[in-house]
Amino acid sequence: MCPADTECFRHQMRMFALIWTTALLFVTGTPAENQHCVNGHCVTLTEGELAAEVGLCVVIPCSFTTASDFTIRAIVWYKCETTKKTCGDSDMIFHSNNKNNKNLQARFQGRVLLLEPDLRRNVCSIIINDLWESDSGSYELRVKGLLNGTAEEILFYPRATVSVKGLTQKPSVMIPALKEGKQAILTCTAPGLCSGSRPKISWTWTEAGGKESDIPRSIISFRTEHLTAVTKRHRSTLNFSPSAEHHGTKITCKVSFKSGTTTEKTLTLNVNYVKKVQISGNRSLKKGETLNLTCSVESFPPSFVAWTKRNCMGSLIRNQRSSTLVIPDVRAEHSGQYVCEAMYMERPLLSYVNITVGLDLAINCGSCRPVLPWVVAGVSLSVNVLVIILISCLWNSRKKVKPNQEDRTYMSLQRTDTSPEYEVIAQR
Repeated sequence: MCPADTECFRHQMRMFALIWTTALLFVTGTPAENQHCVNGHCVTLTEGELAAEVGLCVVIPCSFTTASDFTIRAIVWYKCETTKKTCGDSDMIFHSNNKNNKNLQARFQGRVLLLEPDLRRNVCSIIINDLWESDSGSYELRVKGLLNGTAEEILFYPRATVSVKGLTQKPSVMIPALKEGKQAILTCTAPGLCSGSRPKISWTWTEAGGKESDIPRSIISFRTEHLTAVTKRHRSTLNFSPSAEHHGTKITCKVSFKSGTTTEKTLTLNVNYVKKVQISGNRSLKKGETLNLTCSVESFPPSFVAWTKRNCMGSLIRNQRSSTLVIPDVRAEHSGQYVCEAMYMERPLLSYVNITVGLDLAINCGSCRPVLPWVVAGVSLSVNVLVIILISCLWNSRKKVKPNQEDRTYMSLQRTDTSPEYEVIAQR
C-alpha cells in the first residue's frame, strides 16, 4: 500500500490493467503463450488467433527481454497481410515515442494504446479500440534502441494474429423490483471494457399496443467509469415511476458504437400493483334460486381470494377459497353479508355484499344490523300510544257524569261557606 506515492499508485493501476488483460484472455480462451528468441533478444506472444468483435476492443498480450548491452528507446507495432514476410514502414500502427507519426496508418490513429508506458518493464502489450472487421490480420513487433551506442532495431517473430468478427455481445440490463408508485432506476451497461470512443446508449419502451416510445416523465443519464488508464465502463440509467400500465410491457436498451455496429437487449417489466376488489352477481334472490357471486381483483403477483359469510353476531359460518361462490337452492338462512377477502402480498383487501332471499325479516340479517328489535320497538310504541289515548278518553268521560240529588245534599252539608239559601238548615 502506498497511497501517498503517485508513481506507486500508477504502477498499481498498470498492474491492474495487466491482470484485467489476463482475465480477458482467459475468458475468451486465448491459446498458450509462445516465446521466440534471436541473438539474446526474446519476445513472448500468444499462439493462434485472438478473437474479437466489431465495435469493441482487443488486447495483444506481449512481453520481451533484450541483451544486457541493449538500451530500449521505442516500441513499434505494425499490421500487414500474413502473406508479407516483413511489414513495411507504411504498415506502422503504433509508435511509443510519436503517437502522431505521419507514417502511422490513418485508420489506427488514436485507437492503439500501450498498456504499460514504462518501457523499462519490458511490457509490449497493446489494446486496439473501436474495432472493424478490417482490423483482422497479423501484427508485428519491433523494439528500437541502442546496442553499444549504435542504433539498433530488433524485429521479433512470430507475429500476433487477430480475427475480428461481427458483434454478438449484448448489453447488461439491471432491473430492480418494481412497485407501483415507487421510483425505480434501471441500469444498462455497454459490453466491453475498452478505452475507445464513447458509445451511444438509448432506451425504448414498447407499450401494450406494440407502439415504441420513450417512457413518459422519465430521466435518462449517462456515466463513464474509468477503471484503468486503458479500460472504461459505460453505463446509462433510466429513472421513472412505474405503474400498472407498465406491467407486462417491454423495455429495450440499445448500444451504438462508432463503427456503426449496434447491439440491444429487451426485457419484460414486472410491476407489483393491485386494483380495487370487485364483486359481481345478483344480490336479491328468491327461495330455490342459485346464488352466484364472482370476486375479482387485478394484481401482480396474483392475489388469493376467500369468501366468508357472517351472521348477525359477527361469527364466521362459511369459508370458501375460490373467486366464484355458488350456492344452489338458496333459502332464507342464506341471506346476510358475504365478504370477499383478497390476500395481496400478505395484505388483506376486503369487499362486502348483502344478499337477500325472500322477505323473511327475522332471518334476513342484511348488513348484520338488528332489524327485529326495531320492529318490536315500533309495535311497543304503538301499543303505548293507544293505551294512553284510551285512558285519556275514560278520564274525560267520567268528568262529564252529573251527580244525583243525594250527592248534592251531602256535598252542600260539607261546605263551610254556606250561602243564604241554606242558613236555616245550618242553624239547626
